[in-house]
Amino acid sequence: MWTPLYLIFIVTINTYLTNGYEDSPSPWCSPIKVKHGHATCTSPYGSYYKNVKGTRCHISCQKGYELHGAAHVICQTDKRWSGKFACKQKRCPSLTMQMHGGFKCLDGAYFNSRCEFYCSPGYQLKGDRVITCMDNKAWSGKPATCADLEPPRIQCPSVKEKVAEPNKLTARIFWDTPEGRDTADGILTDVVLKGLPPGSDFPEGEHKIQYTVFDRAENKASCRFTVKVRVRRCVKLNAPENGYIKCSGAGDNYGATCDYFCVGGYELQGSPARVCQFNSEWSGTEPTCSFMNINVAIRNAAEFLDQFYEKRRLLIVSTPTAADLYYRLQVGMLQQAQCGLDLRHVTVVELFGVYPKYIGRIGRRLLPPVLGLQIRLLLRIPQNKFQVVIVDKHGVDKERYAFPVTNQDLFALIDTFPLRKDEMKFQAEAGHTCN
Repeated sequence: MWTPLYLIFIVTINTYLTNGYEDSPSPWCSPIKVKHGHATCTSPYGSYYKNVKGTRCHISCQKGYELHGAAHVICQTDKRWSGKFACKQKRCPSLTMQMHGGFKCLDGAYFNSRCEFYCSPGYQLKGDRVITCMDNKAWSGKPATCADLEPPRIQCPSVKEKVAEPNKLTARIFWDTPEGRDTADGILTDVVLKGLPPGSDFPEGEHKIQYTVFDRAENKASCRFTVKVRVRRCVKLNAPENGYIKCSGAGDNYGATCDYFCVGGYELQGSPARVCQFNSEWSGTEPTCSFMNINVAIRNAAEFLDQFYEKRRLLIVSTPTAADLYYRLQVGMLQQAQCGLDLRHVTVVELFGVYPKYIGRIGRRLLPPVLGLQIRLLLRIPQNKFQVVIVDKHGVDKERYAFPVTNQDLFALIDTFPLRKDEMKFQAEAGHTCN
């Protein structure tokens, strides 16, 4: 008798469900999934079963991530894994915003994020410009800083050139003080000038001017320019023969004035003073010193004395008679001092006699009797006694002596006259002395 096939299949299924299923693992946990990582599991029922009771899994994370939670989990009878876990992206220390600059990152401070530093205008980067967050949660380099390494800026004026002022060897020059600018924070701490300040009197030649500015980071910058002073000059003048010259300034510069003088016994012919003009030419004509021609034929005392105005001093020796002892002593001393008299521009006038006979002379040249009388009357010189009268170059009666005066006392007195002080200076420079 045969058995139908469907009965055989039913019996087989029942047998499997009753006997075979009892050997399979139970219960089942949810399949394990590790985001950004993976799990390595072992099961008592073989490698095929990844999430049945008793399965043990090791959790690991991929590069750039780190495990948070349990490193090992087991599938429990309550169909739950024994622990929680997660792979989180690694993070480097947070970067701080740099003073005078900043940074930009592709992905914050997370693994493999690339950060680039930058600085504000006027500042320069020190350190690594770009750093990357590495797997060890450290940055690939030291964060950069911004430093003020750029010097400030300053611009000086162009070359200053000027002609010296009239009758001077200097020129007063002005300019605007250069204003520096710091390229970083705009603040300068100091400005140092090397050279004369603006508004100073600069002598002839070239002068270097330098300005230096400093910022708060002690960076410095300098600028320089040149001040040029030019003196217009005339040809150097020479003193005339038997004379000397007195010049202001350098004696040949624009505006300088040169005054001419003649030594005793000579008078100036031509321009008494010449000025160096802007065109570098002297004004006037070159003078000469001619021997002084005294006109003794004049009968008026005032006109006679005017011949000597600002040219000669007069030493008038008046005596009632040539036999007077005082007169003879005085003339004897004066004959020994002719050089000193000439050096001091002194002309000796001798007056003799009493009314009605008068005689006067200058050296060997006789004066008209009436002129001798008028000189005595004009200067109030007594005719009946000895007297010495000293008249300066301005016609002023400076001193009188009733007795002979020594050459030493006479010269000491004349050397105190105001005009004489300048004469002594010029004569010393020209080497005019009495040996």
